[in-house]
Amino acid sequence: MAVFGFNFFGLLGRSRAERRGYELYGEAVRAARAPLYYAELGVPDTLDGRFDMVGLHAFLLIRHLTQQPGGQPTAQAIFDAMFNDMDVNLREMGVGDLSVGKKVRVMWEAFHGRAQAYSEALKQGRATLAEALARNLWPDAEQAPSAADTLAGIVLAQDAALARCDLPRWAPGAPLFQAPDALRARLAA
Repeated sequence: MAVFGFNFFGLLGRSRAERRGYELYGEAVRAARAPLYYAELGVPDTLDGRFDMVGLHAFLLIRHLTQQPGGQPTAQAIFDAMFNDMDVNLREMGVGDLSVGKKVRVMWEAFHGRAQAYSEALKQGRATLAEALARNLWPDAEQAPSAADTLAGIVLAQDAALARCDLPRWAPGAPLFQAPDALRARLAA
């Protein structure tokens, strides 16, 4: 299911922070599409599952940008890019104009709730993060504990790598998110 495609339509005339936010959001979308999440960890390959994975990666970027000097405008731009993309995708999927705003609002609230839960869980450690991920990504699945623990390890490794990255100075095309397959292998070793 090809959901949350990303293009740079309309970036001309935008501020540097807005352009950077859209570029970083594009990286979050690319990272969220890693087959490992859906094929091996069982994240549902649905609108909701993809939204959650995009949101998780966008959250990590926003989290680190807000901690870096001058990063707040770019963090806001990532958020704006994400919800502009959600709006466009819902319309392309045939959601009526009158319903799009309501659906985007629900997604916005879900993102904020998850961001708060993940932020607190990152402070508590892998087990708490795995619980938060399981609640959001696999609410009814029996495989959730194992998959959520694996994903929590990957998220912690991504978070640590982003902490060492100068996101405001990141150059498009440079590696940003690590390959989850490699992280999983490294964590299992």
